[in-house]
Amino acid sequence: MMIGEARQLFGYGAWATARMFSAAEALTREEVEAPVASSFPSIRATLAHIVGAEWLWLRRWLGDSPAAMPAWTVEAPLAELAVQLAAIEAERASFLARLTDADLERVVSYRAPDGLAFSHPLGQLIQHVANHSTYHRGQLATLLRQSGQTPPSTDFTKYLREAT
Repeated sequence: MMIGEARQLFGYGAWATARMFSAAEALTREEVEAPVASSFPSIRATLAHIVGAEWLWLRRWLGDSPAAMPAWTVEAPLAELAVQLAAIEAERASFLARLTDADLERVVSYRAPDGLAFSHPLGQLIQHVANHSTYHRGQLATLLRQSGQTPPSTDFTKYLREAT
């Protein structure tokens, strides 16, 4: 992976997640909070997990190792989650802007919530976060369909066409 690819992945991720937030914001609060059979108990909780995980990984890349997701992920409404995500994306963009290709080989050590220690090259962790958010956006597409909505397209090629 090259740093330009990492920046592009997160540009795509920000675009795709924003589209999911827009789709969720078109729902009623009851629909956003309705219990669902998925990895997380609701559409809001799935979005909160995406935002919280992006916060957690950025903290790890910056040298912290939080023991848990931030408390605001538990009950924050969509508007607050969107504000948190914007701040995370801005801080991450600043972080990525300072990196070189060589920095992607730097090993990042962190502790998982269960206390186990792990270490991986930054470039691999960047790929993980991009894939993680994509996975949960896929779940959101299914949850939106189950709510009677048409989910937005988040295809990478659509992003490329719109970004140029």
